[in-house]
Amino acid sequence: MPLLTEPATLSLTIDLAIAGLAVGSAAALSGIGLVVTYRATGVLNLAQGAQAMVVAYLLRELVVVWHWPVGLAAALCLLVVAPGLGVVLELGVFRPLQRRGAGPAETMVATIGVFILLTGAVVLLWGTGPYADAPSLVPSTPFTLPGGHPVRLDTAVQLGVVLVLSALVAGVTRYTPFGLQLRAVVDDRRLAELSGVNAGRVSAIGWAFGSFTAGLVGVLLAPNLLLDPYGLSLLVMETMAVAVAGRLRSVGVAVAVGLGLGVAGSELTRLRPGGQILPLVQAVQSNLFVIALLVVVLLQGRLGTGTQAPPARAGASARVGRLLPERGAGAVAAMACTVLLLMPLGFRGPDLRNALQVPALALVLLSVVVVTGYGGQVSLGQAGYAGMGALGTALFMSGKVPGVPAMPAIPALLCAVLLTIPLGLLTGWPAIRRRGLALALVTFAVGTAMSRFVFDQPYATTGLLLDRPGFLADNRAFYAAELALLALGVVIVRNLHRGRLGRALTALRDHEAGASAAGLNVPWLKVFAFLTGAGLAALGGGLMGLGGRAFNAATFDPLQGLIWFATVVVAGADSALGAVLAAALLVGLDTGTAQGISTVVVGALALGIGRMPGGLAGTLARLTTSAGFSATRAPLPPPSARLTPLGERVRARIAAGQSRP
Repeated sequence: MPLLTEPATLSLTIDLAIAGLAVGSAAALSGIGLVVTYRATGVLNLAQGAQAMVVAYLLRELVVVWHWPVGLAAALCLLVVAPGLGVVLELGVFRPLQRRGAGPAETMVATIGVFILLTGAVVLLWGTGPYADAPSLVPSTPFTLPGGHPVRLDTAVQLGVVLVLSALVAGVTRYTPFGLQLRAVVDDRRLAELSGVNAGRVSAIGWAFGSFTAGLVGVLLAPNLLLDPYGLSLLVMETMAVAVAGRLRSVGVAVAVGLGLGVAGSELTRLRPGGQILPLVQAVQSNLFVIALLVVVLLQGRLGTGTQAPPARAGASARVGRLLPERGAGAVAAMACTVLLLMPLGFRGPDLRNALQVPALALVLLSVVVVTGYGGQVSLGQAGYAGMGALGTALFMSGKVPGVPAMPAIPALLCAVLLTIPLGLLTGWPAIRRRGLALALVTFAVGTAMSRFVFDQPYATTGLLLDRPGFLADNRAFYAAELALLALGVVIVRNLHRGRLGRALTALRDHEAGASAAGLNVPWLKVFAFLTGAGLAALGGGLMGLGGRAFNAATFDPLQGLIWFATVVVAGADSALGAVLAAALLVGLDTGTAQGISTVVVGALALGIGRMPGGLAGTLARLTTSAGFSATRAPLPPPSARLTPLGERVRARIAAGQSRP
């Protein structure tokens, strides 16, 4: 069968290129907003997709439900609401972090918190059902260019807006006093402030402009898509590739890459291979921005060099979610976990079925604890490894693995976990030379690629069998088995943290350069953390699939990785028991109240993580310590009581020397 089903003529090439400018111009607009926001504030706005989605929903509400004129509604949404949202975020969330000298990790968690909070709010207000009636700002009336090439009016307007905004940004940056202030803030924020520049005002304007472009992208894309809380947000997040390609500094490069990717994606529609490879080619064509994001973050070892983002202090990345290891808090957390996990054994019907998610999700969250809490490596793609565990279990049980007969559930789960562990190298190997923002984008891109090229493809997910063995068919028996596996996982993770390897991971987390200077094998430690995290996530994902008796790709959506990461950080990133409580929180809130409540709660708590060191676990530890002190009226044990054996010997020698005359 021929590869091309249409003649490869110059006319067809031009027509497809023009059609691709619609998506390319939206991506370019997103890139402009990201670059300007980053240059003015030092923050890569991971919440831009959620901002775009909120503005698109609001415009639809005003026009379709309240029957406002499109022009008036668009003016309110784009000129008032969107910039106002950016200013509110700058004043209420990011300026306090900047003044406190927060590290990049805390700032990144805050942007994820904004994303989750806005997404949860939209789910609460409008639900998860998609809307196909989003209003268009510009009609799609076609007109003809010289040569007979058709162009839609909305495509031409979008391209014109991109060119105008690019020229405006370039002109303001180079030829105005504000542009001089912006360049000064970008080069050295503290020096600019000493020179009399109002850096806060510059940041607020940057956030307002970035939020305006996010809203513009949302309202331009929504008419061509089904408007739902997750699809539009994820699509806009994927366009980060264009900003990253310009190293978060060049508007021109971002615009060129955005338009180029849009045109390339349109040209790829000409490919029509036969057989089972067609869905894969179509997936490449529709997910070109995902591939581009993965490529550019792998090619760039560092991001944002030369920005005014505050430098990270020693251990700053690890400070996010660090737990204060107090015994009293640990006992309280252990009791709470025991009570919460044993309660469902008395449930029946739907309550018991919903409770099956808790131990499985807790294992997935434990994987984040190992990677981020213990190893200090940011991972936003654990949902991908969890999905591989569920899909692998289903494939082995269905006999769809070439050369392998169909397996019972337990051996299939074990094989899926063992095969997923090496996949941890997809994020572990790039982590050797990356950290912070670059590593976060790599893990997010890998998780998104797994979802788009594996979980959403019919060749991998059709005809699957996923059922439990006979002795675990009863929900109560299966829940008890999940509890046993979770208890084993918690014991392994806690012993890992307390052992020699755990101390090495802690040293890596607190100060990577110092750990390397001390002789630790830093690359191996990073890879080990990701391999262990992949195994735990795969085990949890496999249990999720067996609990629901089906593979559901939506359960392992890339946005779930963001929610799970933020939940663990809020609970206490290096607290194994905190991960268990976080799983119960996520499942309990959504099943006991309304869908979206958990994301709103997690998002709100993530915004305040800078004022809550150690997350909820650290807060509980401090409260327990304070209560213990006031009750006994006695001071806490001195730090020397917690010395290692070597420290005890050194202290004894010092004391012996001081006692001599």
